[in-house]
Amino acid sequence: MPRVMVGESVKLQEGGRLIVQVGDLSVGVFRTTQGLRAYENVCAHQGGPACQGRVVPRVREVLDSGKRVIGQDFDLKEMHVVCPWHGAEYKIDTGEHATIPRIALRRFEVDESEGHIYVNV
Repeated sequence: MPRVMVGESVKLQEGGRLIVQVGDLSVGVFRTTQGLRAYENVCAHQGGPACQGRVVPRVREVLDSGKRVIGQDFDLKEMHVVCPWHGAEYKIDTGEHATIPRIALRRFEVDESEGHIYVNV
């Protein structure tokens, strides 16, 4: 797979994303606390531009001592991207669907060198 320069490192801060065109592919590149992640910008649900969706923290239920739901909270350690077409939600760090792990975005290797970001496509 060819290694393609897709942007300057300084233009992608933590929590940010780049959407780049690499030949016929649209690729979303995210910088998380875990490093860089790159995915094909195609939702596994119905082909929407998943990487262009809203980035949100994981929503989790808050339970009382009897395991009853008493509210909801945000888990800022697990960020998701939500496909704008139908709301399919993916974990940014893994590309897996938030509730169906066997469904995932197509992932590409990504790295940084000498101030630039490279994706292997």
